[in-house]
Amino acid sequence: MFGLFKKDPIKKLNDEYTQLLNRAMQAQRSGDIRTYSELSQKAEDISKKIETLEAQR
Repeated sequence: MFGLFKKDPIKKLNDEYTQLLNRAMQAQRSGDIRTYSELSQKAEDISKKIETLEAQR
């Protein structure tokens, strides 16, 4: 009952993960491989956080 108004942190991280992957894809298409690599790494870090949170459930 008290968790009714809490935001789901996994949902927020999934949204951020998706946005990073889309930005990385656009960077790769434009030929900016360095930015692509950085964004991909950030997305991978978020993916690990998501996996950790899901394991705690």
